[in-house]
Amino acid sequence: MLQQITGGVCAARGFRAAGLHVGVKTHNVNKKDVALIVSDTDCAAAAVFTKNVVKAAPIHVTKNHLADGKARAIIANSGNANACAPGGEDNARRMCEAAAAALGCKGEDVLVASTGVIGQPLNVGAIVEGIPTLCGLLEQSAEASDAAACAIMTTDTVKKEAAVETTVGGKTVRIGGIAKGSGMIHPNMGTMLCFITTDCAISPAMIKEALLETARVSFNRISVDGDTSTNDTCCVLANGLAGNPEIAEKGVDYDAFASALQELCVQLARKMAKDGEGAKHLITCTVKGAENEAQAETVSKSVIASTLTKAAVFGCDANWGRVLCAMGYSGEQFDPEHVDVRFASRAGTILVCEQGRGLAFDEDLAKKILTEDEIVIDIVMGEGNGSCTCWGCDITYDYIKINGDYRT
Repeated sequence: MLQQITGGVCAARGFRAAGLHVGVKTHNVNKKDVALIVSDTDCAAAAVFTKNVVKAAPIHVTKNHLADGKARAIIANSGNANACAPGGEDNARRMCEAAAAALGCKGEDVLVASTGVIGQPLNVGAIVEGIPTLCGLLEQSAEASDAAACAIMTTDTVKKEAAVETTVGGKTVRIGGIAKGSGMIHPNMGTMLCFITTDCAISPAMIKEALLETARVSFNRISVDGDTSTNDTCCVLANGLAGNPEIAEKGVDYDAFASALQELCVQLARKMAKDGEGAKHLITCTVKGAENEAQAETVSKSVIASTLTKAAVFGCDANWGRVLCAMGYSGEQFDPEHVDVRFASRAGTILVCEQGRGLAFDEDLAKKILTEDEIVIDIVMGEGNGSCTCWGCDITYDYIKINGDYRT
């Protein structure tokens, strides 16, 4: 049975973490800027990355280090993206080598990620100098996971972490994760950093398969602002210390693990969408009755990415016409006269469009529903049995304030 647990990336057996301010962020010495996650033993490992043609240097290094499907540790910094920057790949490798030297493993067994401003030289010297201290802070505790989660934050207002446990092959298996993401987020892998640890015994091929499928139905279904980052990285490490028979092919054990991984990643994806830069509302768009899942996903993504829909939600305005409009330019063919739209939240549910036409509804109730911090746009298309849920957020004045002077 799947259960929610605490501990983040330290929930699984044999994983330690730490976070520390070393000086990448110069404007606030109280903000941690380097995180380290380490397994006591070698791990099966996999990752997914941004589809942006412009990729940050750490992505190229991590891809090379994952060629054998194994890793031992992850080092990540915030405050600088190390993208389009002088000496980018050399600096990313220096981070890996310094961490490896302190941990007693090979540089190729360390994965690396960065997040922050693009195009600025990375103060890699500060990171290298701080790594011995960082290693001295490593421990397996909820506090250590929390420190690592805080160290990868940029414009995030809250840390993102979660953990679950389930049964695989008669053994209790734990999966934990931390993530960062608040702006420059659009479905195209999922713009963010996310690090996942598990004590499940699973082959490199199967962990990669599970991660690819999970990213498709979680991180690829969120959007904040329509921008896809240069630094998207989601890594998973599996050290096998749960003692279950290794998952080497699809079957009951694989399904149990994949289901738990998906639950974890959906939680993290929702946290990122809710913490969109300046956001006041989490928007969940559920499409049912589509011709198939692919059509439902395209329509749902179009709605959560619609600037006008996001603005209407910010204003708590039940302007359902913007929802229908976003559906119409999604590129999918459907009959608008079969479409019903409802708005829902903890305050209730209200039908605002029936069979593609407006109808009289209680504006006061609609406003009350849309005033809640989490709202649902529920769409029924009447085309078939396909369904999909995507997540986004409203757009506010603060989004412009945050991004108008992000670099300066």
